[in-house]
Amino acid sequence: MKSLWNDAEAARYAGDLGQRVYTSRLLGQNPALVLHGGGNTSVKLVEKNLFGEDEAILYVKGSGGDLATIDEFGFAPVRLDAVRRLGALANLSDPQMANALQISLTRANAPGPSVESILHALLPYKYVDHTHADAVISIMNTPDGAALLGEVYGDDALVVPYAMPGFKLARAAAQTLENTSLDGKLAVILMHHGVFTFGDTAREAYERMIEVADRAERFLQARGAWEIQPAAAPVNDAPQREQIAELRQVLSAVMGGPVVLTQHDDPLSRHFANLPDVATISQQGPATPDHVIRTKRLPLLGRDVAAYADAYRQYFEAHQARAPQPLTMLDAAPRIILDPELGVLSAGHTVREATIAGDIYAHTIEMILRARALGGWRALSAEDFFDMEYWDLEQAKLRKESKRPSLAGQVALVTGAASGIGKACAEALLLRGAAVVGLDLNPSCERQYSRRDWLGVVCDLTDEGALTEALETATRRFGGLDILVLNAGIFPRSTPTKDLTTPDWQRVIDINLTSNMVLLREAYPLLKRAPAGGKVVIVGSKNVPAPGPGVAAYSASKAALNQLARVIALEWGKDGIRVNSVHPNAVFDTALWNDELLALRAQHYGMTVDQYKRNNVLGVEITSRDVAEMVAAMCEPLFAKTTGAQVPIDGGNERVI
Repeated sequence: MKSLWNDAEAARYAGDLGQRVYTSRLLGQNPALVLHGGGNTSVKLVEKNLFGEDEAILYVKGSGGDLATIDEFGFAPVRLDAVRRLGALANLSDPQMANALQISLTRANAPGPSVESILHALLPYKYVDHTHADAVISIMNTPDGAALLGEVYGDDALVVPYAMPGFKLARAAAQTLENTSLDGKLAVILMHHGVFTFGDTAREAYERMIEVADRAERFLQARGAWEIQPAAAPVNDAPQREQIAELRQVLSAVMGGPVVLTQHDDPLSRHFANLPDVATISQQGPATPDHVIRTKRLPLLGRDVAAYADAYRQYFEAHQARAPQPLTMLDAAPRIILDPELGVLSAGHTVREATIAGDIYAHTIEMILRARALGGWRALSAEDFFDMEYWDLEQAKLRKESKRPSLAGQVALVTGAASGIGKACAEALLLRGAAVVGLDLNPSCERQYSRRDWLGVVCDLTDEGALTEALETATRRFGGLDILVLNAGIFPRSTPTKDLTTPDWQRVIDINLTSNMVLLREAYPLLKRAPAGGKVVIVGSKNVPAPGPGVAAYSASKAALNQLARVIALEWGKDGIRVNSVHPNAVFDTALWNDELLALRAQHYGMTVDQYKRNNVLGVEITSRDVAEMVAAMCEPLFAKTTGAQVPIDGGNERVI
């Protein structure tokens, strides 16, 4: 591992706190050190208080912050002396500790201080860095972990036996530091937890962390335990979407609501899921106690969620008596699934949760295999993991995270998602917490949003193979399908029926009608497995109830699609799938319209452009967002008992009314 320090870059970060920000970001850029908000850093400063007195302040990373993107406001300023005094107490509950840290803040709007603030305060150096370095954990989580760490670092590191994070860990470290000097030490290594380095400058603390990780990596290389060569596990190209969707449906029932299920079928994941001893090495616990909340204590082998849930309930019952007060069991579903056919899958109530679980387990796989090459993987006991899983502070965090948007955990597919109404629908669904797959001919859909809950797929809707491939891709990425928004279509130039050619007619029918029938048919097996019931919303047209001259093909295709929706509402109701339509009119912020065309149409009717846009009973302008809000609302619980409905979004049209 190499240092990323750059003098020119560092010079742009002014002051001691600025330097703290710079090296924190350097650590956060490296997932082999810090992953998804893990780790924390601090700096000790002296500042004037309101009375003009010098006061020692510990700036420590705020709880929930991300080192990769942290700024000065991401650090919690706490009074150093008050925090150090906490470390001298013989006993302190973690809720008491969290409260004491909170009231030691010097800024009311600061983030909550890290639960490891006491340890940062006790280490007698200006700068302190803490990571969960993969290479170090690979070594410590072996049967002879402490001895092997001695081989790697000798007297350069102080190795502290495991203690649960929070006050117990701070107290254990404090007792160790009372009897041991850190002079000449490179780091403090906490067994089954991570690494602390320190220094008088930000660069010194950072580069010590790099040296600690580099030594571990070179040790693993020397023992032949660094490079991982995945075996050529078979790649399954057969469709898997129905199997994945069925697994997601069962998982969702145990987890108490719709979940995202992401497949990881890279070579290393397939290799691990197909190892002959995977049933042994995967069942020995996660890399650190910090990971148990995100990945659960153990992954599921195969697809028997019910058996896993029963085993989890037994695990809970066997250990809850150790808690000082009665506990309510968390959901008993796995977060990681290992299956020889499907590879590795990660689950979460949101895309973010599933992504974090998957990323953590990808690193865990590497650590397990490296430890295996050193002699075996040995994590903590089930009792230690239970204490972490049902830790007061983690429970408070889970309660906070349980407040999710209305469509969290659900997966939507929107056609014609690159512009106009389709793009607005995608945005409305994302805003409500859904993961969204957007299909469009325009390649820009792939880059439309830079976020993990968006998947843009270039797709010709008239190509049946492309449609089924898109559904397969969507399911492997998010686990299934809950919401289908049929928006894509074409509006051909006005042509009297007597002049309408067969190819022009057929093109409109193929795109506006037949492609939607095919997509509905292929999506049905996924929609019927939607955990909260499938939802289909069809973006129709005012031309369904009130057609106009010159658009025979368009009006006929939209009317036929409307009739198809009514039939499907009747057929699929027994599967809990609701099918509704919206009929917009005069939506001018789409690719079909431009300023020149609007001006010409307004002039034709003797109106200004604004009058033309508002030419309806209510005198209002209809936008793509207006349509999208109705589409999204139809996917929410408000419409849970409505199917077969047709809702106009036109400001009131006299011919429709």
